[in-house]
Amino acid sequence: MAQFKVSGVSKIYEGTNPTVTLQDIDLQVEDGEFICIIGPSGCGKSTLLELLAGLQQATSGQIYIDGEAITGPNKKLGVVFQDPSLYPWRTIAKNVGLGLEFSRHDKKEIPKLVKKYLKLVGLEQFSSKYPHQLSGGMRQRVGIARALASSPEVLLMDEPFGAVDHLTRLTLQDDLLEIWDQEKKTVVFVTHDVSEAVYLADRIILLSPRPGRVQDIFSVNIPRPRKRDDLVLLEIQNQIYRSIYHVKTDEDLEFVI
Repeated sequence: MAQFKVSGVSKIYEGTNPTVTLQDIDLQVEDGEFICIIGPSGCGKSTLLELLAGLQQATSGQIYIDGEAITGPNKKLGVVFQDPSLYPWRTIAKNVGLGLEFSRHDKKEIPKLVKKYLKLVGLEQFSSKYPHQLSGGMRQRVGIARALASSPEVLLMDEPFGAVDHLTRLTLQDDLLEIWDQEKKTVVFVTHDVSEAVYLADRIILLSPRPGRVQDIFSVNIPRPRKRDDLVLLEIQNQIYRSIYHVKTDEDLEFVI
């Protein structure tokens, strides 16, 4: 497990018309915590995740993992994007083992690790298949297995279920929670779906419209497994919507929506 600290982070894209995407972000993510980041389109959710992953550099401020400044990709970090970006000419097993090959892992250990994580995501029997032979949800599981195979302490996920149908999405949410419970990873998960965030997270970070700032933080102190129709979860959803739309009551919220 690992701990993140985001201190005074801003991100400006320079050019003819500079764009301030994120401004003065302060955030602490604890060991083993499941954090969801939500906010309106263009508020910098994905940019913040890429900064956490070391794929971009902040214009100002600093991000630390276990007290160490993040200056680039880090072996403690595993990233899952909306598109799993699997190589079509490689089998599922070979795709999962790709990061291990790049890191010059012991060749004798790679098949064992690949088998372990394919089993964890329920795809052990598909190891010899190719990406085009799998459904969208199955390919996303492959992406998760690939990220986990390198044994990161943190899993960074950028709308990983955004491209699948609703029923598959619900299944993948439950699969992810089961994996998180077994692996004890710290998870930072970007989503635009408020109900998904409430179902998954320990805490939800709501970013404001661009430039993205931390507008609000919501704790979800509901034990797992959770029920999607739990009235307490639904009330937290309403709290989030009230914050998004800057209204005080459910009646006002109903009028806005």
